[in-house]
Amino acid sequence: MTEKDDILKLHELHTGVLDIASELPVDDRKDLAKAYTPGVAILSKLIASHPELKDRYTMSGKLVALVTDGSAVLGLGNIGPAGGLPVIEGKALLYKDLAGVNAVPISVNQVSVDETVRTIKNIAGSFAGIHLEDIAAPRCFEIEDQLARELDIPVYHDDQEGTAIVVLAGLINAAKVTGKPLKSLKVVVNGVGASGLATAKLLDHVGITNLTLVDKDGVITKNDGRYNRYQRDFAAKLGQDDSLKNRQLSDVIRGKDAFIGLSAANLMTADDVSRMAADPIIFALANPIPEIDPEIASNAGAVVIATGSSQYPNQVNNILVFPGLFKGLLSAGIKHVGYDLQAVVSNALAGMIANPTAEEIVPGVFDKGVVKTVTNALVSYAKKDHALVTD
Repeated sequence: MTEKDDILKLHELHTGVLDIASELPVDDRKDLAKAYTPGVAILSKLIASHPELKDRYTMSGKLVALVTDGSAVLGLGNIGPAGGLPVIEGKALLYKDLAGVNAVPISVNQVSVDETVRTIKNIAGSFAGIHLEDIAAPRCFEIEDQLARELDIPVYHDDQEGTAIVVLAGLINAAKVTGKPLKSLKVVVNGVGASGLATAKLLDHVGITNLTLVDKDGVITKNDGRYNRYQRDFAAKLGQDDSLKNRQLSDVIRGKDAFIGLSAANLMTADDVSRMAADPIIFALANPIPEIDPEIASNAGAVVIATGSSQYPNQVNNILVFPGLFKGLLSAGIKHVGYDLQAVVSNALAGMIANPTAEEIVPGVFDKGVVKTVTNALVSYAKKDHALVTD
């Protein structure tokens, strides 16, 4: 039996990887009366008068909606809402097994941004938070922005905030390994979709302002109509004017301290690495094949190398964030996943590595302390102000 056959058999056997477990036994009429009728009438009347109490007396207070339209799934691209379901079902499993968080996978058709927002808003009363997943840019930016403004529960896009948090955590420790002040790093972000733009914005927020944004048509500039308004607006903030238009990665990599790739396979060469500043940092995070093979990068002089793969040291993976993050959001009653909060989580993850080395800048994905660390960081953040990342 091949690995593919084994995976299909496993998921078919259980009709997926999730089930619903009851919290109360119903063994006799007394149990039935308390758990269902007539007991629920008491709850219904109370909640009808005080809707906010639904979060105390129903599972809406502990349930996360995991929502996708399947428009940007892993390295598979736009494979549709049904194709996106296995990913969010798997993440719901990880939520439960790693953090004890209840999450339900929901796929929505690829309708307009406004209709998607309306759909999620119309069901939001059943949930304590919204986790968006595998939604293509720029739709994901508009959907998250609108929902965050209009809902009174946390809204989180794992491809944006999750990636940004782990990248910053890794970069904090990579800077320590190379002996360079974090805020002085000169960074190229290659691939400025949902993950890349969110990462660049978080880096900018914590003081890493020497950033160059490169996408499939070259350096993003403020007036280049080939890019969406979110990309152009941030390029304008960084001062990427029209003089940089059409310049490619190889044109701007010279003298840079760090390369963060959230793009596609084999886009970086050994020559690119050799022209970077001394002791370069390479985050080649494209999956399943990175922007540059780690061995090639190392031979070309890279000191710290991270990928998205479990085959190499320093796996940058969102699993380090989302289970503990939502556990912390729900525990602390936090309603917004802002930049300060993201930086706090990045610092907490980076702090798990007492003595960073080139082979260890982030915790392992199976480190049992990750969820607790992230959760505790958010609970503490909710109680008092936290300083942002410092050199």
